[in-house]
Amino acid sequence: MSSLAFKASDSDCRAVDIVMNDVGFIVECSDGAKLHVPFDWFPRLLLSSPEEREDWILIDDGRGIHWEQIDEDISVVGLVQGRRSGESETSLARWKEARGRVKA
Repeated sequence: MSSLAFKASDSDCRAVDIVMNDVGFIVECSDGAKLHVPFDWFPRLLLSSPEEREDWILIDDGRGIHWEQIDEDISVVGLVQGRRSGESETSLARWKEARGRVKA
């Protein structure tokens, strides 16, 4: 992650845009800071297609990012604090099975 102009505890961290690349995504913040986030922090993003990754919206006035197709929500403050996905292996396995990636 890049260094930031705001404190990790700042509750007003807001995204204004998201840019995808081959290994992750960049969150462009309202104060000009950029957060570089690898896909492997979020298994659902890592396992999703490029088209699914591009289908995001900002929620809560830029405080969060939502991917409808893959049922993923990420807090911008959480990213600033360096928090990765907390999803359990069991939950991820159910998600994979529901997507047809793993046979029951």
